[in-house]
Amino acid sequence: MGSPPGALPSRTEAVLAAIKHAILAGELKPGQPLVETELAAHLGVSKTPVREALKTLAGTGLVTMSPYKGGAVREMDRAHARCIYDMRLLLEPVAAGRTVAASGDWSAARRALEAADRSADAAERSLANRVFHREMYLGCGNPLLVRTLDDLRDQTALVSAAAWAQRPSWEREAAEHRAILAAAERGKAEEVRNLMRSHISSFVARNFAEDAA
Repeated sequence: MGSPPGALPSRTEAVLAAIKHAILAGELKPGQPLVETELAAHLGVSKTPVREALKTLAGTGLVTMSPYKGGAVREMDRAHARCIYDMRLLLEPVAAGRTVAASGDWSAARRALEAADRSADAAERSLANRVFHREMYLGCGNPLLVRTLDDLRDQTALVSAAAWAQRPSWEREAAEHRAILAAAERGKAEEVRNLMRSHISSFVARNFAEDAA
């Protein structure tokens, strides 16, 4: 069988995953140029899958592209990071509550939390947490809402990885995730909405408190 329409070739997917992991792990630093020839040599591929991967990462906000300088790791300023979390705070609790009201299968969300617990580094943890959050809003019944939250996911992972480097809080966040999942498994949509709102708000309070001062 061929790839579904719009799917990336497997080599590009592998390159995409490698570059994304390096960014979220801090191996590629904010503002660092992403030179196609260097990345291709390091990954043992041609420039074509690297170029396609960088275009995809630019679309999700992890990479910036310049017609003259090429790609670079996104520098996440505090104002933009706060905007991301403002959007999540407005949309994600509602989407999670609707998903709980419509769904009864939380096996994928549980596997994501287990993967986060087993993670070897901040990048793996960020990616597993990202999967968990998507499972919590994927079944909300509104494709535009899902697409908007999807568009924020990689940038959210970049913010959280940077925040953990300064103020490790993943154990607290993991406990909050488990509480959200437990409420979802009981079918408590309103409780999930409140827990998700508290979860996102507490991250904002820890990392952006001085912005509100």
